[in-house]
Amino acid sequence: MDEDFIQFADEIVLGENVQRSSCAKCRRPQRVCWCSYLPEVPVTINGKIIVLQHPDEEKRNLKTGPMLFHGMSSGQCIIYYGKKFPSAKHEGLKEMLEEHYTYVLYPGPQSRSITTISDIHPKGAPYNLVLIDGTWQQAKSMYFHSTFLHSLPQVSLPELGPSLYVIRTQPSEYCLSTVESAALAISIMEEDKSIVDKLVHPLKALCTFQLNYGAVEHQDKVTLLELGQYRKPVGKRTMKFLRQTTNKAVLGKF
Repeated sequence: MDEDFIQFADEIVLGENVQRSSCAKCRRPQRVCWCSYLPEVPVTINGKIIVLQHPDEEKRNLKTGPMLFHGMSSGQCIIYYGKKFPSAKHEGLKEMLEEHYTYVLYPGPQSRSITTISDIHPKGAPYNLVLIDGTWQQAKSMYFHSTFLHSLPQVSLPELGPSLYVIRTQPSEYCLSTVESAALAISIMEEDKSIVDKLVHPLKALCTFQLNYGAVEHQDKVTLLELGQYRKPVGKRTMKFLRQTTNKAVLGKF
């Protein structure tokens, strides 16, 4: 079931088409608005979250970046749009990337566990955490073409999956949505596990809404490949990534 159907389902109640009234904040139809599930008190941290978002992700109906933006205190989550960063249109981004203790959340060969980084990070020192928001192929392309990011230390998350984002197909069970990734990373840096539940609550609500309106739970690509149910062609680069994100031997057959 794709997002076109989900958007159509949003516009139907008891089989009748209705005039759609959207929330000004989340831009979702009022009856499936997740704003009431945002933290009662916005999450405040000792740093900033910088989201570099692919233009295609910004157009998606079911994106999670806004949940992160609205769940945090004003000015602590900043979203930039584009495919290459920083550029002249990204006001203030280059300066933030040059600040001390700026990390990019990217699972490259040089990445270190964010748990390790948190242990050695000076207590009380502000930090910046950069997230690349898009599909895995988009994220790889964005990182490759954003050479300024290559000088930043890479950090990775502990493998805690599966994702709560069950209405969208993830590459593997270890891949998380933007809001989940940020929430987990922040909770580790701030040493406050309660942050995860506060920031992902809107995501849980969104998935519940969509499932109630006819969406189905999506399995990750690795599982679908195992079951022989993944019908789209799988390119060499995608298969290489899937092998990197799982130790399941079944992928050796493809």
